[in-house]
Amino acid sequence: MTDGSQGVLRGPVMLAAFEGWNDAGSAASQALLHLVDAWGGELVDELDPEEYHDFQVSRPTVAFDETGRRVVTWPVTTVHAAGRPSTGETVALVHGIEPSMRWRRYCAELLDTAERLGVRTIVTLGALLADVPHSRPIPVTATSDDPRLQEELGLDANTYEGPTGIVGVLQHEATLRGMRGLSVWAAVPHYVAHPPSPKASLALLVRIEELLGEAIPLGEMPEDAEAWQRGRHELAAEDAEIAEYVAQLE
Repeated sequence: MTDGSQGVLRGPVMLAAFEGWNDAGSAASQALLHLVDAWGGELVDELDPEEYHDFQVSRPTVAFDETGRRVVTWPVTTVHAAGRPSTGETVALVHGIEPSMRWRRYCAELLDTAERLGVRTIVTLGALLADVPHSRPIPVTATSDDPRLQEELGLDANTYEGPTGIVGVLQHEATLRGMRGLSVWAAVPHYVAHPPSPKASLALLVRIEELLGEAIPLGEMPEDAEAWQRGRHELAAEDAEIAEYVAQLE
């Protein structure tokens, strides 16, 4: 297993995370939204949800705004653009809900935007449920199908076969366009998978810092991660079965 410290990813990049099947504990989507805030992302594109979502699956929500007016919020996919703090190079930040239909068209829209922004490398973020203990560091894996990226960044080859989500399809479609792609996944303890999972989000952000060579203001996330872990310690202390299972994992 390589340590991921061999090099830094240069040039404009797109980072993408999607709520749903690829996002255990909301860890990936929360990490992405943190980046939008931390780097001051500017909205540059939105994908029309009418084209891609079954609203009985991804329902819109209704709420009151600050003026007391009732508003409906639709499950849009947003693209924000930010500049790397050290170089000013573009970082495109994609957040959405995994679409219900027309995945190839959906990916084509995102990749068209990436090309307009000069992006040649796509980084997808994901989180999966795994047999890992909450008391240990969250495992994060970074893989790629691109041999040059594997060598430059010390990544593992992507050997996964089986059902895939929108992150896998986006990576594939990007490759067909001649773009480079890599995928970063955090493992969320399956027995405490209810969102949020700030410890897993933090682990993803730390790995992104390493890959991009950019410091990310973390704000209150380290404290949130510590509070999350303390809460899971308390849960294990109150439930002998969970405590025994955690000890086995450790």
